[in-house]
Amino acid sequence: MQPTKIKIQPPKSEPKPQLLGGLLKLVKVILGFVKPYLRWMILGGTLFFLAANFRKHWQEISEIDITSTGWTYLGLALIVTLSAHVWSAFVWLIIVKEFKQPIRPRWGLRLYLITNIAKYLPGNIWHFYGRILALKDSGIALEAAALSVLLEPLMMAAAALGVALISYHSHYFFIQILCLIALGIGIHPRILNPILRYLETSKFKKELSDIPKEASCQLDYYPVKPLLGGVGFILLRWSGFMLILLALTPLNFEQIPVLLGAYSFAWLLGLLIPGAPGGLGVFEATALALLSNQFAPAILLGAIAFYRLVSIVAETLGALLAKLDQRFLDNSN
Repeated sequence: MQPTKIKIQPPKSEPKPQLLGGLLKLVKVILGFVKPYLRWMILGGTLFFLAANFRKHWQEISEIDITSTGWTYLGLALIVTLSAHVWSAFVWLIIVKEFKQPIRPRWGLRLYLITNIAKYLPGNIWHFYGRILALKDSGIALEAAALSVLLEPLMMAAAALGVALISYHSHYFFIQILCLIALGIGIHPRILNPILRYLETSKFKKELSDIPKEASCQLDYYPVKPLLGGVGFILLRWSGFMLILLALTPLNFEQIPVLLGAYSFAWLLGLLIPGAPGGLGVFEATALALLSNQFAPAILLGAIAFYRLVSIVAETLGALLAKLDQRFLDNSN
């Protein structure tokens, strides 16, 4: 009797999983289709949210009575907000000098204030673009000009996040400390320089094609001065917002830290989220959501509306004053 031969067949190779690859391709296609409209979708959503709240509380808003003291507070808010924009111009001048580039303070101040109003144009890069071209025409290295306009909002964002973390009181204090440490590490030149380089090539690759591929300009020191300047800017903008609230309702001391933290976080989201130019809509919706438990809806909506009006008037006034100063110098020469 012959032994039975058993044939052992090699296991069939399983087909490579194609489902995951197909899903990734589908996600890429969807993102590619949605990306051009994402800004307008966010804008539409935030404006709808604000419009619904205004419609709901319109009766209470119309009953708000601003006293003569209230109008004084609004006037002070305008002055403080204008001062904040002038302050941010000086912070930008410090950043330009961090890249070892000479710049005349008065000329740089005028340039910043005049181009600042362009951030409300679609695209939200034209205030950057105008500053870069003006710096280039004045003899400043193109790469340094591009890096300076990118570092300024990054420092403002870092300052806003730091202020929000410090002013917010919670039971998770240890996590807040860790976040502050991570923030401090994140703006170290070894980490910040590659981030700036990436933003430079991605944001201005079409408009400024002659930026050198190899990095020839970078931060050499920890940006202490720009960071402290950013903190000063956030505190000034928050002071303007607080004065507007004081024009509508009295405040108590316990509300001040909450107001500072909520304002800083709302301002940060208005800067980062690609909504309308100038953070329009995103800031208002975030502030309304964070402060709804602290203030009556009608008061908060009125303060948000006045804040946006004061901000636009202050930026326009700053640009006009800079233009007048420019014409005065031209006529005197």
